Amino acid sequence: MSNGSNSLTLNTYEQVGRRIQRMVSDPNVQKVQTITIARRDDESPDAWERVIQEFEETGGITVERLEDDSVRISWQTYVDL
Repeated sequence: MSNGSNSLTLNTYEQVGRRIQRMVSDPNVQKVQTITIARRDDESPDAWERVIQEFEETGGITVERLEDDSVRISWQTYVDL
C-alpha cells in the first residue's frame, strides 16, 4: 500500500530536480558553469537534501553549502581525450 507522504516527497524530489535541471541548462549558466540556488518554501527539506546529496556524490561536480542555506553548484565541461 502506498504512503501518501512518500508519494508527495517523491513528487517534490522530482520537482526539485527538474527545477535545478532547468536552471543549469540555461545557456548563460552553461557559460560560467556555476549556479547558486536555494530551496523554495514549497519544496520539502528532505527532497532538497536528497537532490543536493546526489550532486555531491557525482564526479566532476562541486557543491559548496553557503551560510544562507543556499548552495553553489559548479562543474567543468567533460572532455574526452
